[in-house]
Amino acid sequence: MNRRLIGTAALLAVVVMPLMAQAQGVPGGIEQGAREGERAAGPLGAVVGGTIGGVVGGVAGILGVDQRPRFHRYVVEQHRPSYRYREDVRVGAVLPEHGVTYYEVPQEYGARGYRYTVVNDRTVLVDPRTRRIVEVVE
Repeated sequence: MNRRLIGTAALLAVVVMPLMAQAQGVPGGIEQGAREGERAAGPLGAVVGGTIGGVVGGVAGILGVDQRPRFHRYVVEQHRPSYRYREDVRVGAVLPEHGVTYYEVPQEYGARGYRYTVVNDRTVLVDPRTRRIVEVVE
């Protein structure tokens, strides 16, 4: 059984990892990894592929690597005003409760549940429940 599990994981790594390079952040990575893993090795492959896809997607951030430039262009085209923030603009920083305007992320970018804003002329994704910056989009 252990050899079969190791063999399945190795097969998935070879088949799924190149596909994960196109994953759209954690949610997209999990979904795509599970689909490809199930196709390659059945239900066990779906579990392993989803895990690998989530990790790879997490490295890419909430927005996939290929989504960042497009999303940044989208925000620039929207001409959103920049909020002046006295602290460092970094992942983990919590934005003030008042004065910051948050905008919906279009569905095509796959960042469900997050909002964006512009802080010190930098685009950031924010968890709207906590106002915590979860990604700085450069």
